Amino acid sequence: MTHETRGTPYDATALGTVLTVWAHPDDEAYLAGGLLAAVRDAGNRAVCVTATRGEAADPHADAAERAALSHVRTRELEAALDVLGVTEHHWLDLPDSGLAGLDPAGQADRLSKIVDEVRPDTVVTFGPDGFTGHTDHQAVSHWTDLALERSPYGAGARLWHAVTQKDLVDQELVDRFGIYDLGQPRFCTDDELGLRLPLEGAELDRKVDALLRQTSQTADLVDTIGRDRFAAWIATECFAPPLVTR
Repeated sequence: MTHETRGTPYDATALGTVLTVWAHPDDEAYLAGGLLAAVRDAGNRAVCVTATRGEAADPHADAAERAALSHVRTRELEAALDVLGVTEHHWLDLPDSGLAGLDPAGQADRLSKIVDEVRPDTVVTFGPDGFTGHTDHQAVSHWTDLALERSPYGAGARLWHAVTQKDLVDQELVDRFGIYDLGQPRFCTDDELGLRLPLEGAELDRKVDALLRQTSQTADLVDTIGRDRFAAWIATECFAPPLVTR
């Protein structure tokens, strides 16, 4: 399978073993669902780490409701990963919306053990901006940096952050749903990208299907804007090396 990188065809097999690290269920599909599916279709290993079970998605929920949502989102993520072909997944089981208050060193140690086991050629996660400014996302980005520094297998890994480009922003949706109210993603030029991955046809349908398996997070949105507009909004994934070289 080939895709664009700086305007030229890209072979997903070149990524080798891929480790992705996220904060919540659905981060993986929104930001890298197409990439994960392409890596698996190429016959490569893809491993996903999720820090929380997303139980704080409803800020008004009580403890019982949060526990119930945790179970729902666990099942939804398992179904989404099945669509993408990802069979290796790790939960860190940390408190949703509480990651910024945790000891970074301790969480980096946990991640470094996963890096030691996986020995990734490519690591994909949030940049320090957290893509949407969410503090959980930003914490995961920092932990991943530390983990790669601590693992003997981290130094040689290619690190990519989820980024975007100005032409991909549906500004009406951004304003309507407050997507970047906490902070904006890193906007990259073509020359800054490691990979721009446009999805269409069956590839895009697969990513949409993975996200629709996470019904608690996507059903209302898709009902509101329609499947076609939703698909167009998530149809291109972009990844770039860190601004500061490790």
